[in-house]
Amino acid sequence: MLTYTAFTTLRERASADALGEAMERLNPEPSGVGVFEMEDGSGLWEVGGYFTERPNEVAMALLSVAFGANSFVISEVPETDWVAKVRRDLKPVIAGRFFIYGSHDKDKVPKDSIALLIEAAMAFGTGHHGTTLGCLKALDRLARDGFVGENVADIGCGTAVLAVAAASIWPNPVLASDIDAVAVEVAEANVKANSLEGKVTCLEAAGFDHDALASAAPFDLVFANILKPPLIALAPSMAAHLISGGYAILSGILREQAEEVIICYKDAGLNLIHREDIAEWSTLTLSKP
Repeated sequence: MLTYTAFTTLRERASADALGEAMERLNPEPSGVGVFEMEDGSGLWEVGGYFTERPNEVAMALLSVAFGANSFVISEVPETDWVAKVRRDLKPVIAGRFFIYGSHDKDKVPKDSIALLIEAAMAFGTGHHGTTLGCLKALDRLARDGFVGENVADIGCGTAVLAVAAASIWPNPVLASDIDAVAVEVAEANVKANSLEGKVTCLEAAGFDHDALASAAPFDLVFANILKPPLIALAPSMAAHLISGGYAILSGILREQAEEVIICYKDAGLNLIHREDIAEWSTLTLSKP
C-alpha cells in the first residue's frame, strides 16, 4: 500500500501554522500534518502532510499560492513500519545519571547509569528532543543537590519517561497523566517495561483535572513538558497544586517564549531558579517560596 507525502517551505511561522491548519481541511484529508522550523539556519519553516490517498494537486497548488509558500513536493512513499524504523535508528541518550535506550540497544547500557527503557511509539518523549532532555537534566540536577521527591506528578506525560525517571531514583509513587488516550497506553507500556508497576500510575486527564491528582495534591515536584499556551493556562493551577518549597520543571517552550512563561509563573507565585537552553528549546526549573 502506498502513502503520499506533500511538503513545502515558507518564511513566516504564523503563515506556516495557518497553512498547516488549512491542510487539515483538505479532501482527501491528510492522516497527519506537521509544522517544523528547519534546522539548517535558513530561517524557513517546513509544512508537510501524510496522505493515504494521492492529494489533490490543484488544491495543494492553490494552498501554496494562498499562503505564500513554495510549491508542494508530492511523493509516493512505500508502506513502512515507521515506529520500527525509528526504533532501529534512534541512538541512546545520556542525561546526567540517566541512560535512555530502546530495546535494540540493551547491550549498550553502562553499569553506573540509571537505565530507562523507552521505546519509540506514537507518543512524545524518547529523550532525544531538547525538551525531554532538558527536563531529565533538570531532574538530575535537583536530585544531585539533595532534593528527594516524595509526591511527584508528570502532567502531559507522553511516554512517561519523566515519571519513570523520578520513580527510578526515589521510593515514592508517581502520577503520570496525559490528555491523549494513546499516550496513556504508551506510558503504561513503558512503566511495565521498566518494572515500575505500582510505582507509576498513568491517568487520562487534562492538566490536574482528575480525582487522583486532586486527592494526591499538593505535590513537591511537577513536570509539565507540553507547549507554551497550555503551560500559561496551567500556571495558576500549577501554583495551587505545589507545596511551599516545591518545584516545577517546565518545557515545550521555544527560547523566544521563555521570558513570557517565566513572567506568567512569577505572577502566579513561582520563581525561576534555573534555565537551560538546548537547541531552540528552553527548560525552566521554578520553585514555590
